[in-house]
Amino acid sequence: MAVPGSLWRQPANRGLVSHCTHHHIVVFLLTFFSYSLLHASRKTFSNVKVSISSQWTPSCLNSTAPELRPYELWNSSHLFTTAEEATLFLGTLDTIFLFSYAVGLFVSGIVGDRLNLRWVLSFGMCSSALVVFSFGTLTEWLHFYNKWFYCCLWVVNGLLQSTGWPCVVAVMGNWFGKAGRGFVFGLWSACASVGNILGAFLASCVLKYGYEYAFLVTASVQFAGGVIVFFGLLTSPKEVGLPELGADEDEVSVEEDANRPLMGSDDVEDDDRNYSIQATDNDNQPKAIGFFQACCLPGVVLYSLAYACLKLVNYSFFFWLPFYLSSNFGWKEAEADQLSIWYDVGGIIGGTIQGLISDVLQKRAPVLAVSLLFAVGSLFGYSRSPNSKPINAVIMAITGFFIGGPSNMISSAISADLGRQDLVKGSSEALATVTGIVDGTGSIGAAVGQYLVSLIQENLGWMWVFYFFILMTSSTILFISPLIVREIRLLLHERRLRMLAE
Repeated sequence: MAVPGSLWRQPANRGLVSHCTHHHIVVFLLTFFSYSLLHASRKTFSNVKVSISSQWTPSCLNSTAPELRPYELWNSSHLFTTAEEATLFLGTLDTIFLFSYAVGLFVSGIVGDRLNLRWVLSFGMCSSALVVFSFGTLTEWLHFYNKWFYCCLWVVNGLLQSTGWPCVVAVMGNWFGKAGRGFVFGLWSACASVGNILGAFLASCVLKYGYEYAFLVTASVQFAGGVIVFFGLLTSPKEVGLPELGADEDEVSVEEDANRPLMGSDDVEDDDRNYSIQATDNDNQPKAIGFFQACCLPGVVLYSLAYACLKLVNYSFFFWLPFYLSSNFGWKEAEADQLSIWYDVGGIIGGTIQGLISDVLQKRAPVLAVSLLFAVGSLFGYSRSPNSKPINAVIMAITGFFIGGPSNMISSAISADLGRQDLVKGSSEALATVTGIVDGTGSIGAAVGQYLVSLIQENLGWMWVFYFFILMTSSTILFISPLIVREIRLLLHERRLRMLAE
């Protein structure tokens, strides 16, 4: 009896170590910290919302801001008559950013597959740093306050920041194959959470001097990171004379099976036959895949819709958690910023552990389903967290583990799996496009969500916001349910074959 390739996958994990060079480590670190810096600049905005709201609200309605005289000189920055209006506008800016970010992702993925990934990433980092500096620092130094100007800058910032994720995932996909991809990408996808922690740390350190210095510090560090990426990043192994990932893996026997997607659409009975066909069909150099072709790849639409719901919840914590802690519990803004780090700590641990488990099972969807079921319970528990910082931090970390972990898996390891399916024959030119589609759809959901969060909070309160999060998390499970059922059936089938082989 022929044993399916899925039963021969253990040697592939050992191959991960044997094929790792110092170039792989450099690529891992450069892509990791480049996206961390992009996220740090985004986190700065969420961390200083209370300070910005105070600056934009009249002193007589704001207990945290002293009333200075003469009024015309010292209160010219007031854009809104109440703190509620300022908060709603901050939510609108989040929505504007995410919508432009989503549109940019669809475009950046296509551009990244056709231009040099290093150029695109470096340009996005440096240009975004200049926009962030103008938004938060230059306008404050010049005492120039205008709602439409803020909106325009945040649209541009969203478009520029969208160059980051498709490029870094494509570069990582070029260097790291399916062998251990869940663990490697799970650990690497902590870059967003590390960026959140870095942004919270930098903001809390300089916030006492004014919120403009928080923007100044993060923008400066991000610009420097863009320069380093331009001169130091290698986008593919062939740039240093190493064999490309597809070519290297094709030379390996079927037992390593390193280029096959975990969510491939092949039936169990056709598994070996289809793989042998693809293994011999590597004469033509693949070209960049089109947008609609990428949408038609198996699993892309389902994971995109699921990620739209999950990213809505994840980014709501990202944008609103410090503000929620300050407004709901009355904690100081700097303390809320530092406490919000625990959500990202949970996401880092969750993404790594769940990625490792998915490598062992060789299936992603069942791991996601179990984690998301626990996420529903943790959201319900966190909504009833008492006014205690230690207890809040623990429940927050647990929530981050079960929400941030699946979010990291879909946006990194699963996107790489989808972009290197048999149908594109391992073409690296599909990675950025597929990643842009998945993350772009997710960002659309997150954009709608941020505006809904502000409306729900204002009219119904924070408890209904958490009910909304539970609904979106449940919808994530619903969208990937066909993949869950299919992969569980595959696991059971493989188990029966192992028993027969023994």
